[in-house]
Amino acid sequence: MPIIEENTKTTVLHRPTTFKPPRTWRTWLFGNPLSTADAPHQTINKKVGLAVFASDALSSTAYATQEILVILAAAGTAAFGYAFPIALAIVGLLVIVTLSYEQTIHAYPGGGGAYIVSRDNLGELPAQIAGAALLTDYILTVAVSVSSGVAQIVSAFPGLLSYRAYLAVALVAFVMLINLRGIKESGSAFAIPSYFFLTMMVLTVGTALVRYLGGTLGMVVNPPPLEMLHETQAIGLFLILHAFSSGTTALTGVEAISNGTTSFREPRSRNAGITLLWMSAILGTLFLAITFFSGKIGAIPSETETVISQFARTVHGGQGVLYLLTIAATTIILIMATNTSFAGAPSLSALLAIDGFVPRQLAFRGSRLVYSNGIVALAFIASVLILVFNASVTGLIPLYAIGVFLSFTLSQAGMARRWYKIGRLQPDQEVRERGSLLHFDRRWAMKMVINSFGALCTAIVMLVFCITKFRDGAWLVLILIPILVVMFARIHHHYQDLAQRLSLERYGAAPRTDRRHRVILPVSSVHRGTLNALSYARTLSNDITAVHVSIDPDAVDKVKRKWEIWGGGVRLQIIDSPYRLLIEPMMDYIATIAAQRQPNEIITVVVPQFVPRHGWQNLLHTQTAWFLRQAFLSQPGIVITDVPYQLDRDETTL
Repeated sequence: MPIIEENTKTTVLHRPTTFKPPRTWRTWLFGNPLSTADAPHQTINKKVGLAVFASDALSSTAYATQEILVILAAAGTAAFGYAFPIALAIVGLLVIVTLSYEQTIHAYPGGGGAYIVSRDNLGELPAQIAGAALLTDYILTVAVSVSSGVAQIVSAFPGLLSYRAYLAVALVAFVMLINLRGIKESGSAFAIPSYFFLTMMVLTVGTALVRYLGGTLGMVVNPPPLEMLHETQAIGLFLILHAFSSGTTALTGVEAISNGTTSFREPRSRNAGITLLWMSAILGTLFLAITFFSGKIGAIPSETETVISQFARTVHGGQGVLYLLTIAATTIILIMATNTSFAGAPSLSALLAIDGFVPRQLAFRGSRLVYSNGIVALAFIASVLILVFNASVTGLIPLYAIGVFLSFTLSQAGMARRWYKIGRLQPDQEVRERGSLLHFDRRWAMKMVINSFGALCTAIVMLVFCITKFRDGAWLVLILIPILVVMFARIHHHYQDLAQRLSLERYGAAPRTDRRHRVILPVSSVHRGTLNALSYARTLSNDITAVHVSIDPDAVDKVKRKWEIWGGGVRLQIIDSPYRLLIEPMMDYIATIAAQRQPNEIITVVVPQFVPRHGWQNLLHTQTAWFLRQAFLSQPGIVITDVPYQLDRDETTL
């Protein structure tokens, strides 16, 4: 029974719906629809969270070492000895970033990461920049990770090289479908492959350590030829910084957990923080180990065989079962790295949509309580990038990481600002901000120093990346991010302007209810749908004019004869159209009538429309009603009303 709330002016009815979505092919593909009340049950624990949010960061161990070596190759193989010291510096930066984001997780348990931190502490423009940088990073994560995963497959099966872009797009579509089933289900589906990768990498690195200590590790057998992808140059500061900036791709994905804190079970902050520490420890250990042993075996960076492939076949003594399992595990984790983006980007897009910086549709939760529109949009844009760059990791990497370190810098600068504000509070004082609650912390100064130092380090890395990678394609990202910020501003302005125009503040009295209708009924021919529309028009007004645009004299005579029989005395206006135009003469006539209307008069255009039994049958008709509707919607002071007439199997026009 409906629940009724009454006051002196209005009756409000509440009625629970009994409708449940039917089982369709979508149910089979995406799973049964979930109600809003199921949202708390769709959260994940730390083990599943590691699979969902850490796959991006962990997968970077598969290509970060190779990207360092690709740059150092410009100075010859002798420069490869600098790879491990560079990796140590990158891990040191990882520690700083991890400590900063661990603080962010506890300060902002509602998620949002760099965007929310920047919005609350630095202002609207820095927040838009952070949002643009993060979205760019998430899109490139999908493109780079899947392309790198396909590169592992091509290393084992070189015959697939010419099909790598199409294979990558197919894999993006597969991950998209899994994520459309919901974060809990996608996390459970990807947990086993994630831990399979960790098991194989621990086994491979452990075996390499045992063989290295025993002196039996050896060198790569038949390494690929050294590819000079960059101009030959001597070992110098610029080359070292260039290699360092390429290797910092290992840090991509560290921010993902802070963006998706709300996906964790309660206590959210604690579970998310522990997962972040697990992830960083595993990432740093694997990255250092792979870089160290790649130097010891003489691995060569190549597009035809990855460094991981050379490392695995050297450690496992050829392309046997363990090698294939390692390559399979690496390929899977690289593809799964996209899952981090599919978990983080839609949530970020929803926050941006709620604040009015991107289309509102991106804040819509689908049947499985995930942001379906954001997931589909991410997959589409990433697929376009993959096709444009032919799934080349080396081609995509220069576009990567600028957005990451820009968001790192803004996030840590925002956190430093937050600690500064906290330091100005009294011990018993609390201040509520949009994204968090500020209360005094006696260690605010130390935390501010940590975040300030982290912001300085990541800002330096970002500048190094921009300079060293500028000619390789980084200039494109430096243009893209400002374009996105301008787009955000334009969308935000539109929503603000729309809200102002629709606002009821200072609106005055409600619209008058004593207005009269003048009805115009477009008539292309006289049939049951026309009479159905005429019947509806009579309920609105007695002032009805049927209008027929004449493009065929024979058809005019037929319309006149039928209207005399079926029109019920309603006047018929014939408009001659010597140039066989239909819409324009009708619009001109209505504009003339509109110019003459009285202040309390509404012009209503009642458009007849017959609906075929099957949707595809619409293609067989001219869709005059649709064109009229689209044309009239742009005319002020005119109401457009469709009157559909559903055709049965045996019914035909008169």
